[in-house]
Amino acid sequence: MLKGLFSFNGRYRILHLTWFAFFLTFVCWFNFAPFATTIGKQLNLTPEQIKTLGICNLALTIPARIIIGMLLDRFGPKITYSLLLIFASVPCLATALSQNFHHLVISRLLMGIVGAGFVVGIRMVAEWFPPKEIGIAQGIYGGWGNFGAFGAEFTLPTIAVAASLMTGGASNWRFAIALTGIIAAIYGLIYFNSVKDTPVGKVYKRPKKNGALEVTSVKSFWAMIISNFGLIFALGLLAWRLEQKNIHFLTLSHMYLVWLVLAGLFVYQTYKAWQVNKELLIGKKTYAASERYHFRQVALLEFTYITNFGSELAAVSMLPAFFEKTFGLEHVVAGMIAATYPFLNLISRPSGGLISDKFGSRKWTMTMISFGIGVGYLMTHFINSSWPLPLAIAVTMFAAYFAQAGCGATYGIVPLIKKEATGQIAGNVGAYGNFGGVVYLTIFSLTDASTLFSTMGIAAIICAFMCAFFLKEPKDSFANAYEGELAETTNQKSHILAEE
Repeated sequence: MLKGLFSFNGRYRILHLTWFAFFLTFVCWFNFAPFATTIGKQLNLTPEQIKTLGICNLALTIPARIIIGMLLDRFGPKITYSLLLIFASVPCLATALSQNFHHLVISRLLMGIVGAGFVVGIRMVAEWFPPKEIGIAQGIYGGWGNFGAFGAEFTLPTIAVAASLMTGGASNWRFAIALTGIIAAIYGLIYFNSVKDTPVGKVYKRPKKNGALEVTSVKSFWAMIISNFGLIFALGLLAWRLEQKNIHFLTLSHMYLVWLVLAGLFVYQTYKAWQVNKELLIGKKTYAASERYHFRQVALLEFTYITNFGSELAAVSMLPAFFEKTFGLEHVVAGMIAATYPFLNLISRPSGGLISDKFGSRKWTMTMISFGIGVGYLMTHFINSSWPLPLAIAVTMFAAYFAQAGCGATYGIVPLIKKEATGQIAGNVGAYGNFGGVVYLTIFSLTDASTLFSTMGIAAIICAFMCAFFLKEPKDSFANAYEGELAETTNQKSHILAEE
């Protein structure tokens, strides 16, 4: 795997093109954070409004990851990713043109849809790499793509300053944010004309039914319904936050209306799930042992993603302001220091996937990394202005490493649960990462950074214990091919080698 990584042929070419697509979606998704304080001053936003915009940035990614997961399994990653990249230009330009808090709320809610792009690449990479290498392949895709958050925090302020020098005005954040959307749209066209959904000779497997995830037991059905409710709850929490007196975006009646719509959405979602799984629920259909999977494994991976990616989302959103206020730094300097958190994705997330591949147990890899996340954030809880700045950065990086390695380890398992439903399962797990981000940032908006770090640390420790007792090692975790593709392995290898 690693020997061919820096080539641009065959499956490695697909990997590089795909992680860069993910990179651009993250640049767009996090293009607000580096300018949060500047935009706040120019548009007269309160601190509570700025925090709320961070939550809005994550909100619609929750349903979007599920919906895009379904579209992905049906239409394939080539079309899905290309259209999403082109769409990214819409919220980027909307943010750049915003004149007040209401405009920003709408544009950042739309931007949340762009954050769903991660799910698409999970299926693309799973199509091109075998189970024994899926951890490192997904880790590189996710880690190098996540580096887009660093790209946004580190480069966009510089672009804005350079643009302002050319125009003679103030920091040109509008130009920098608009530019990210234009670049993403152009790359969407390039991606469409440069990739294929599967290697030559391999069939893209689609789910037999569309509209909801197909499960293989009655218990799994009810576990899925509970899981769906959790995501609806996160959106309801956001509506509640937008109604608060110091935000003034929704009135009380508007909030109740949103809750009513969300309740209707949950009922509809449950109905679609019943339609897809009707034969199982009424006893007309049973699944062979080779076709079964336990949704509780999906649910546990959802929890791991809350503790790793959910915490990363929260940290990336609030660290620039945290370092600026805690150590009295200029916002550009604070943004660059905070950018070291997402910068670490270059090595931490791939290493989590690599450890998962090489350690011999994906379950215990997940357990140990989750425990490391907990320790890291509990240490970060104690950072204050009396700390030497280098030590504060080091402790933050310790937490960052384990959180990001946990993302790699999680998606070293996700594609192994049920291949033809990888998009939907990845969407569910990914949505819970955003659920974690929304909940954590809501806690932050109501309390302070210290409380946020301790909450994330305790959640990760609980997750580690749950992984130790309840997470099961996926079947054929280190096989040369996915189940049902073994007969085609030799043929696929010959095609891949020929392309490389």
